Amino acid sequence: MLRNDYEGQICALARSLELIGERWTLMVIREVFLGRRRFSEMQENLGIARNVLTSRLQRLVDAGVLEKRPYSERPHREQYYLTEMGLELWPTIVTLTYWGDTYVPLPGGPPMILRHKGDCGGVINDRRVCEKCGKELTVRESVATEGPGLKPALRELDRVGRVERSAA
Repeated sequence: MLRNDYEGQICALARSLELIGERWTLMVIREVFLGRRRFSEMQENLGIARNVLTSRLQRLVDAGVLEKRPYSERPHREQYYLTEMGLELWPTIVTLTYWGDTYVPLPGGPPMILRHKGDCGGVINDRRVCEKCGKELTVRESVATEGPGLKPALRELDRVGRVERSAA
């Protein structure tokens, strides 16, 4: 049986993967980076089982990557926000996103483009540098925008979904 931990590994990468390496965990973190902070938004966008999402969110809160903040008293509802620890994962998310767009690309191009916030609006490269003004950027200076591959990918998902539903 394949183990699901890195016991005996004296390595920062192994310790990091113990926390953020589980299936869905980085996708949950990505959702919060993109501003989807409510459980229902994440669950709907990811299509993840509620119990799995609950487990991942609780683990990230317990570890200090996310924090809960109330947004409704009646009924009681909470949103999830990245802590400083969580915000420090931005370079990892950017690097993995660019790696995926390069080595496992969508036919229509990247579904998301990171841009320099504000007047500049330049594209942020894989090194987190604005290609327009040359500034090295932080997470707070970036915004995700629709890329050329998003609409074609959504149309394909819709087409495949219709085929699967009609076959059932």
